Amino acid sequence: MSIRGIQYLVDDLGEKTSVVIDLKRHGRLWEDLYDRMLAEARKGEARESLDEVKQLLSKKWKRRNA
Repeated sequence: MSIRGIQYLVDDLGEKTSVVIDLKRHGRLWEDLYDRMLAEARKGEARESLDEVKQLLSKKWKRRNA
């Protein structure tokens, strides 16, 4: 199957090694892929709870508006 705007690069053995995506045609696809790669890369990082984030933002907002 061939999809317009998607090209595969292959090595000397014919194995797919890379993909070229036409960003004008598939920009949203790239954004989704990139977001997924970032999430995968960060999955081992420490997380903050929603309440902790709200408290941090509240403190920053109060400092800016003081």
